[in-house]
Amino acid sequence: MIRRPADINYTFNNEELAAVSAYGTVRRHDAGEVLVEPGQSRADCLVTLSGETHIFIEGADGPQRLGFMERGQFIGDLGTLTGQTALARTVMGVAGEVLHIPFEKLQKLLVEQSALSDIFVNTFSARRAFARQRELGAIVIIGAPYDRRVFSIRDFLTRHNLPHTWLDPDTAPLAAQLMTAKDLSGSDLPAVLLGVDPVLRKPGVDEIAARLGLDLLPDGASADVIVVGAGPAGLAASVYAASEGLTVLTLDSEGPGGQAGTSSKIENYLGFPMGLSGRELADRAALQAQKFGVRMAAPVRASSLERLEDGAYCLHVKDGRSLKAKAVVVATGAQYRRLPIEGLESFEGRGVYYGASPLEAQLCTGSQATIVGAGNSAGQGAVFLAKSAQDVHVLYRRKDIRDTMSEYLVRRLEETPNIHLHPQTSIEAMHGAEGAGPDNQRLTALTLKNPDGTTRLETPFVFLFIGAAPFTDWLPKDLARDQKGFVRTGAQLETLDLVRAGWREDRLPSPFETNLPRIYAVGDVRSGSVKRVASSVGEGSVVVSDIHKAISELVNQGESDNGVQTSSTA
Repeated sequence: MIRRPADINYTFNNEELAAVSAYGTVRRHDAGEVLVEPGQSRADCLVTLSGETHIFIEGADGPQRLGFMERGQFIGDLGTLTGQTALARTVMGVAGEVLHIPFEKLQKLLVEQSALSDIFVNTFSARRAFARQRELGAIVIIGAPYDRRVFSIRDFLTRHNLPHTWLDPDTAPLAAQLMTAKDLSGSDLPAVLLGVDPVLRKPGVDEIAARLGLDLLPDGASADVIVVGAGPAGLAASVYAASEGLTVLTLDSEGPGGQAGTSSKIENYLGFPMGLSGRELADRAALQAQKFGVRMAAPVRASSLERLEDGAYCLHVKDGRSLKAKAVVVATGAQYRRLPIEGLESFEGRGVYYGASPLEAQLCTGSQATIVGAGNSAGQGAVFLAKSAQDVHVLYRRKDIRDTMSEYLVRRLEETPNIHLHPQTSIEAMHGAEGAGPDNQRLTALTLKNPDGTTRLETPFVFLFIGAAPFTDWLPKDLARDQKGFVRTGAQLETLDLVRAGWREDRLPSPFETNLPRIYAVGDVRSGSVKRVASSVGEGSVVVSDIHKAISELVNQGESDNGVQTSSTA
């Protein structure tokens, strides 16, 4: 009888071992033999059959043994499912036999064996959660708390659900020890230690992603569907497309979650009466997609899209690679707009932020925090930050916040004593520490404007939740958009859009299809969409049936029978 895992050290029984063994090869290893080296991608999943396998990492305190596995226990965490670069070293501690399951065979097992899949996924997830809570991992960041580069790195690792340890060089004694041991000076910060690899000095997230193996897509990779954007809509499209047997590549410019991933708590999402954070939703959805075989890569930034002679599409990314697919789902969402305030950019990452996650909450503990906006995201952020900040000030232009925010959130704001509502109020200016240059300036105060005049608010943290601008600059110029740049689909398309693209009456665009055949738009990037997580998930799931049908027509009948002309439209 297949059992569900109870903890991070699940042990297969004999029946389960027999089922798992069909996907791997048994090998005998001597004590001291290295089975997995740090830096190895797509490493085998290892199941101990006899003896002991030991796991070591190079953490902030030096080499550590995380634990050992005996008969029936398996090694790995979520990185084993995705093929990420191993940061731990696995060594045979006591001679014995080990079942080696190659990466490709593990992917096959996850699809074919539901009960075994649940065991691996639940156990790997539990291990990652345990490591994140205890800050157990081989990734160490050394840098100042208000350095925007430090924030960017920590935010990136959080989006990818990667446990890490952050050390402030001014307050953490261990930081000084590591800097001495690694020959680091203040000019080298922020620095990132990745196990036994050489130290990364002032790295960008792209360099870190490459070292961690977060983007393993080769140039020329192809699939049935490319999903651009890994927010709720893109992840839903990825999960449902892969579960329906389509091959899927999913790309994101940052990491899974999108704008919703920064939501501290979503309380009105169906089926979660206690609520869940946007980060939890994103992590679960990304894992679900990868379980079904979706190949995900981030950070990857789309640069252009063109239609090929055979009717397929070629997506070009900014690093020069080209990817091919029969259909493309545009789920790039929208980003909060910047305020038109002089000097705002110099404060981004140094007091101005565009989300209220645990990372930001940690920074503003005991301080005055300000939120700008009157939507649900602003309300969720205010309630969340109120748990750590001394006071939270909510600024909005309207007289009544109920015009744009759900009633349950408004009540929550009104009932929280350290949340202060400021109607008809906007920011006129931002102020930094006197004498600080633009490269090290931190936000210290705001000048607020309301019908009664101007006031000064001493606050080092501002969170912006205002308006939204779509990510559509990379799309073909002849792809129809509305006046604000959001993509038009289905019934929103005008006759002229369809005539120019060569559509005929026997094959008109499906509800989420654009004026270019087999290019779909879902979620916040779509014109007229409801800016809610649930609706984005719904669109991402519903669109898959139309994609499946359109691809089948393309494959079985050819482009000429698909209701569109074969000349290039992009």
